[in-house]
Amino acid sequence: MVYVKGLGEIEAVAFDIDGTLYPQWRLTVRALFRYIAHGFFFLFYGFVRNEMHTLPQHDNFRQVQAKKMAGWLRCSPEEAERRLNDIVYKGLEPYFERIACYYYVPETFRKLKEAGFKLALLSDFPPEQKGDVWGVRQYCSVVLGTEQLGALKPDPYSFLKMADELGVEPSRILYVGNSLKYDVRGSHNAGMKCAYLLPFWRRIFNKPLKEAEISFSNYRQLLNIVLE
Repeated sequence: MVYVKGLGEIEAVAFDIDGTLYPQWRLTVRALFRYIAHGFFFLFYGFVRNEMHTLPQHDNFRQVQAKKMAGWLRCSPEEAERRLNDIVYKGLEPYFERIACYYYVPETFRKLKEAGFKLALLSDFPPEQKGDVWGVRQYCSVVLGTEQLGALKPDPYSFLKMADELGVEPSRILYVGNSLKYDVRGSHNAGMKCAYLLPFWRRIFNKPLKEAEISFSNYRQLLNIVLE
């Protein structure tokens, strides 16, 4: 357990992945032609994901998602699930092999681990899609995808499940993310603290997010704040 100035005693630091450990635009650029080729599919997928974010926890997440996609695609749920796997899950996986994470991410995980924190990953997309997650997976006690738990952010269910697997009270977990709606409010719904990775415009105008306990611009800064 480590005392963090302004936060009190913190035992664990957990991280979102997409847009938090790497810039989302890098995936968009690399997969641009894929997005264009499957434009309507990704449009419908966005509609369905927005709806899935509002649903409570359920044990058959992928089946429910496929059924909703089937309605948009006018096909069977089985065909929709096949296309989801081919286009989104397995289809995007190769692109992550050529995407670099944010500067100083691996070092941040290593130094937090050395400082005595338990570390975790909690993402709305399957963590295994990113392989070893730029080398940080080795430092994590818990690695979870909210889909497998049956509740996307900001539902507190997956956050609390992560806390349970870590064996740490939610109030002693700092969650790191880049989304106000899903990461900040989701972790707060579960009683956790949150560190918010500022978007470019907030960095330029020096506007921290009031709803987050910590606002940071880069991982060196985050590490300095936590280990101060």
